Amino acid sequence: MLKVWGRNNSTNVKKVLWCLEELGLSYERTDAGGQYSDLSSPEYRALNPNGLIPCLQDDNFILWESNTIVRYLAAQYGENALYLADAQVRASAEKWMDWASTSVVEPFKAVFIGLVRTAPERQDKAKIAQGIKQLNTLMAIADAALSQQNFLSGDKFGIGDIPLGCLAYAWFNLAIERPELPHLQRWYYDLTQRAAFKKVIDIGLS
Repeated sequence: MLKVWGRNNSTNVKKVLWCLEELGLSYERTDAGGQYSDLSSPEYRALNPNGLIPCLQDDNFILWESNTIVRYLAAQYGENALYLADAQVRASAEKWMDWASTSVVEPFKAVFIGLVRTAPERQDKAKIAQGIKQLNTLMAIADAALSQQNFLSGDKFGIGDIPLGCLAYAWFNLAIERPELPHLQRWYYDLTQRAAFKKVIDIGLS
């Protein structure tokens, strides 16, 4: 049985859950982090010394870092689904995973934490506005790519779509000004029609 530690409203945990659901794998999830448990406990640090979520256990194999977990699950269990055998096609998809984590996450956090997890009287309006501006520029990059292909992973949905898809859910549901990005909107609509997305991503913002 696959085991996942992490609360279901964490963007990084959602990546893993989405991948598991797409692959039709059975798993147990234990709430961890936030209000649920202390990630600095010796028991959890034995699993993930960083004290972060998510963490995956596959029999005796322990793995952390959400993008790496998604890659592992696709390679281990998704040969006929999410795994891309061609190295160049796979790298082209995976670059969007790393781009979402290295380029998009920081401005996303400024906006999401600022608007959703911060009381109105404590919100840094300037920081939020700057984050929205940066996000709009970055989402335009994805929009341009999606004008040439159906998904960030290529012709078909794949692991390259999962990280940005998790962030896009919040971006499209926050009460913010967004530019018209028709290719990104079409891609996002396609994601929302997937059963796995409906189950683990479309659960509200919190």
